[in-house]
Amino acid sequence: MKKIILAIFIIALNLQSCKEPKTTATTSKEKPITDLSIYNLPSKWTNQEGKNIELKSLKGKVLVMVMIYTSCKAACPRLVADMRAIEEKLDNETKKNVKLILVSIDPVTDTPQKLKSFAIANKLNHDPWILLRSTEENTREFAAILAVNYKQISPMEFSHSNIISVFNPDGELIYQQEGLAVNNEKTVETINQEAKKF
Repeated sequence: MKKIILAIFIIALNLQSCKEPKTTATTSKEKPITDLSIYNLPSKWTNQEGKNIELKSLKGKVLVMVMIYTSCKAACPRLVADMRAIEEKLDNETKKNVKLILVSIDPVTDTPQKLKSFAIANKLNHDPWILLRSTEENTREFAAILAVNYKQISPMEFSHSNIISVFNPDGELIYQQEGLAVNNEKTVETINQEAKKF
């Protein structure tokens, strides 16, 4: 009986040694999505090129997001300038692992064509910039996650929060910069720390 148990043990050991060795390092794209991740959202979005995407297609990148609308004449140009200021402080190596995303709160007006025109006019028509729009329902849901409040106050005007949000490669919200033309050192530091984990 002892010989049978010993034989089974030896066979099991041999089978175990034939398996691929387990690696402990996993990339962000391989890791499971946590409950706190925006990648759980099933919503579909359209970018400035008219291409439909899901947020989870951005998994593995540090996301820096702000909600604006392209016909805004007050806060939004300042928010775009704040996003540019952040981009300018990121080195080229960091930028490879970052996406700078403008999400429209006015999906009716901000068609993909309008987003593309806005991107060209503001010199945002290159990587790492993405402009997104979705349905009103999806936009509201996403704004709630970012704690961004917005309200239409006239046919072409919205009042809205001025928040820039940073998500880690797993889609978890890790930092928010609130206000216009505020000090962005902590925002840039957070982005750099996350981007260097690659």
